[in-house]
Amino acid sequence: MERNPRGDKLQPGPASSTADQWTRVLAHRRKDAPTTVAAVIERFEAAGVTPDQVASHLEDGGDRLYAAAASAAEGWAAGFGGERAVALLAAEVSALMSHLVARAASVRSVCVEALLDEFSAVTVAGALGVARQKVYELARPSVDPAYLTTTPWRHHE
Repeated sequence: MERNPRGDKLQPGPASSTADQWTRVLAHRRKDAPTTVAAVIERFEAAGVTPDQVASHLEDGGDRLYAAAASAAEGWAAGFGGERAVALLAAEVSALMSHLVARAASVRSVCVEALLDEFSAVTVAGALGVARQKVYELARPSVDPAYLTTTPWRHHE
């Protein structure tokens, strides 16, 4: 065996590349431009945050980050990689939640449109607790196939 100090390189594992891991973890960003997603990944990597760390915080909806911040204990962010990492993780939890809000709104739109086929806007508005004018705004059905089919915290076998 030849020695090659400082010249040995680790070969990437065949099973799951880092790019594949980021794609899986950031699935809620499918609608974002590839350059935007690349910039997000770059910021995470610059802060030393791994795809598994991001996944962990998305799966708990930011609960651990919130609990630590609410504790106001000195240095609370250090356990998560510091303030920069926490700010990025919190922003990603927010991006996921925004995606889920849009997904839920699309489901509501489909239902409101269906209700308007059978009932007046006044009746639908009363049943849903919204203004009559809002009913027409809500009735724009669009279940985009780019929405996540399941939340990160729900695992299917």
